[in-house]
Amino acid sequence: MKKILIATISAALLLTFAACTETPNANNTFTSPDGTVTEFKVPARSKVIAWSSKDSDGKTVSSKDYLGKVVVLNFWYAGCTPCRVETPMLVGLATEFSNQAQFIGVNVRDTKETANAFKRTFKVNYPTVLDSDSGNVVLSFTGVVTPSAVPTTLVIDKQGRVAARVLGVADKETLKALIKTVVAEGITN
Repeated sequence: MKKILIATISAALLLTFAACTETPNANNTFTSPDGTVTEFKVPARSKVIAWSSKDSDGKTVSSKDYLGKVVVLNFWYAGCTPCRVETPMLVGLATEFSNQAQFIGVNVRDTKETANAFKRTFKVNYPTVLDSDSGNVVLSFTGVVTPSAVPTTLVIDKQGRVAARVLGVADKETLKALIKTVVAEGITN
């Protein structure tokens, strides 16, 4: 009986971790987030991505609010273990780049209450938009660099184009370098 209980708990834990580390993409296949970094040099960047959603305080947040500023979008949800691992690093980078880049969390699964509890626990110092009901933010990136796993972090240039994507837990030094590169770009690129 004890062996069955242990096996059941182990299977449940594996399913829980798999739920946040593998997410179906548009082709209904699974992509495992392994920290893969994709950079899009200026000539290869797509069109400007416009998005809008309500944040966890009920305020409308829009890509238009951040034109002329580098934006770091992090797709997450509270039950995602890798999301919990990288949040303190993101909070630190948001502080470090507070005058150069705007960090925004995009919660893909949780209620307002759960998202706000997570923000308090991890002392998140940037807005979080709630995307679980509408999917507006995720859908805005469809066909460009759809975040196909959680966590995913996008670095958006000053015009609103995707400059880089980290699929999975972002490495601090790598993300820092990506942000610095995009911050250093001229606004007319």
